[in-house]
Amino acid sequence: MDFTWTKEQLDYKSSIIKFAQEQLNNSIASNDASSTFSREDWKKCAEFGIQALACPLAYGGKHKNIDILSATLAMEGFGYGSKDNGLPFALNAQMWTVQLPISQFGSELQKQKFLPKLVSGEWIGSHGLTEPNAGSDIFSMETTATKVDGGYILNGKKHLITFAPIADMALVFATTNPKLGKWGVTGFIVENEMTGFTRGENLFKMGLRTVPIGDLLFEDCFVPLENRLGGEGAGWSITTASLEYDRCNILASQLGAMERQLEETIKFVRHRKQFGKSVGNFQSVSNRVANMKLRLEASRLLLYKVAWLKSKGQSAMMEAALLKLQLSESFVASSLDAIRNQGGSGYLTENEVERDLRDAIGGVIYAGTSDIQRNIIANLLGL
Repeated sequence: MDFTWTKEQLDYKSSIIKFAQEQLNNSIASNDASSTFSREDWKKCAEFGIQALACPLAYGGKHKNIDILSATLAMEGFGYGSKDNGLPFALNAQMWTVQLPISQFGSELQKQKFLPKLVSGEWIGSHGLTEPNAGSDIFSMETTATKVDGGYILNGKKHLITFAPIADMALVFATTNPKLGKWGVTGFIVENEMTGFTRGENLFKMGLRTVPIGDLLFEDCFVPLENRLGGEGAGWSITTASLEYDRCNILASQLGAMERQLEETIKFVRHRKQFGKSVGNFQSVSNRVANMKLRLEASRLLLYKVAWLKSKGQSAMMEAALLKLQLSESFVASSLDAIRNQGGSGYLTENEVERDLRDAIGGVIYAGTSDIQRNIIANLLGL
């Protein structure tokens, strides 16, 4: 493994940091308080080329083929530059669980129809997998797809879906043959105007408030055969192929946020005076800062390893599970340390320190809970 970045990659990361700092850090506090999604910022990201990182050049992407290493570094920079943790979360959700599966498994017609609109910011896409009774046990899903002349009839409900309330299209997974378990799951591209497809209201939540999350409902929704993604029963393969990329880049944004968080904490404890000296001179405070640095660098190594493995076309199931567990738990711990190091001011909403903790909590739940990651690791170790 060689984690040396090219000048081009580092320059692009720097340009993303500058773009995010100058263009995307307005009205975050008010949008967080009101659970408002900024479509304007989404379009700015598209114009800059963020969504293009997860799409081949032929369909509006940035490179001839998707460059996972460059994308990972870019999203790390995005997380550092943007103080809105919800925006990179939302971007990565569309890029790696909607655009990437269409790029890898879609027909030529599907790629031409959907990818340019998603990359340009004209459309927003959601990934419909989780259900009320199928979260961690996702392949016990109850949403069904019944084959009929010319396509399928979908019935069911998807729950806690990123972008569900405003999505123009959704990549939805349903069971075509419950007897086959995970091998009976199939993917479908459902468009907003299809009869029987309803988007639920935005659900208010603890953190990541600037990205809408809700339900997708299907009541005798007809989806034409041309909108099936891959073959019947290919849903499990599509999902597992995209999850490693998804975890890598969502967590890359969190890594960038952790680095920014550490720098801001160091600046604060250097200048905050108590008992005639900087609070950073107190061992309890400095030890918390040291722990933040340790979590950051350990997480960085796991992140780069997963990105490197995927760039080589290798499976990273174990490494991705370790990364998801390590980085998501670290962001929570470091966010709490940041608040404790800043004391009462860190607890106040107006200082925008406590928001990282609220946003970080979601990371131990979405894209596979910490408990599930531990189970995956144990199973891969033969337990």
